[in-house]
Amino acid sequence: MKNKNIIFTAPGIAEVVENDMPVIAENEVLVRVYRSTVSSGTERANLLGDPNISPSKSGKVSFPRQLGYSTSGVVVEVGSAVSDLKVGDRVACAWTVHAEYCRVRADRAYKLEDSVGFDQAALVHIATFPLAAIRKCGLEIGESALVMGLGVLGLIAVQLLRVAGAAPIIAVDPVESRRKQALELGADYALDPFEDGFAERVKEITGKGANVCIEITGNGGGLNLALDCMARFSRVALLGCTRNADFTVDYYRKVHGPGITLIGAHTMARPKLESSHGWWTDGDDARAILKLLYLGRLDFKVLIEEVHPYIEAGTVYTRLASENHFPTVQFDWSEIK
Repeated sequence: MKNKNIIFTAPGIAEVVENDMPVIAENEVLVRVYRSTVSSGTERANLLGDPNISPSKSGKVSFPRQLGYSTSGVVVEVGSAVSDLKVGDRVACAWTVHAEYCRVRADRAYKLEDSVGFDQAALVHIATFPLAAIRKCGLEIGESALVMGLGVLGLIAVQLLRVAGAAPIIAVDPVESRRKQALELGADYALDPFEDGFAERVKEITGKGANVCIEITGNGGGLNLALDCMARFSRVALLGCTRNADFTVDYYRKVHGPGITLIGAHTMARPKLESSHGWWTDGDDARAILKLLYLGRLDFKVLIEEVHPYIEAGTVYTRLASENHFPTVQFDWSEIK
């Protein structure tokens, strides 16, 4: 039996490749994948061979490469040391790949309530990214929040900020349809960052500037704009991966003087074993997301814009390489016989 995988075989090229079936270790489970979500920013960088893929290293990118990391499915095999999962369990999975079958460390497979579908579950791991950023900012009920960039991370951030009690929530994106969706998901205001007087409008809404900003554009210009909108002693979480360092910030006037805290919010910058105030493990954040989905306080179904069978991967990634505003896409693996 072979396992179908989506592989980046060369820069800009994605193909479905059959490989040997994964062999699990004693602390792992084998999951038959039903849905996998495309994380457009990270996957575009890997697909195109961006040398700044990782914050810890740079240089030539080798191919083939395989991405994915946020999936859902059913456990079909359990390692000998695993006691809290069994064959047949429906799970959301973290740090996997786009494939028919994935080997997953047992502590990265989270059991689903019956009411949480595979579609929403395949966004759980991705949702832990903005949740960690919000936690690191130490948001308090009633503080104002700015979300810069309304891709899937930004739209999830809007929902989470509403759950967390931010008021008001200001969603920012140049794309009108995304601003409209942010309002539907709980933002109080939605602004175009390129309109004249943008920063002044934020300060008019908040009274003195935003207390918290989740910066997800991954663009130096976006950070500069955000800093113009902030209150004294506010916090800015750098969640978007600003891989191009060719920009400048007037740190003295925009950061040093007003006492702004800049927070590195890459998802790998978190504790591995034990959560503490503001610093949760990805596993604890995933379980928190699942509780909120189960209780109906979050809704990820509305975020999924396109679902494609895995065999259309080549076309999907050709679009990802060239489209500026790529939708939230999931691959459906459920029809494989």
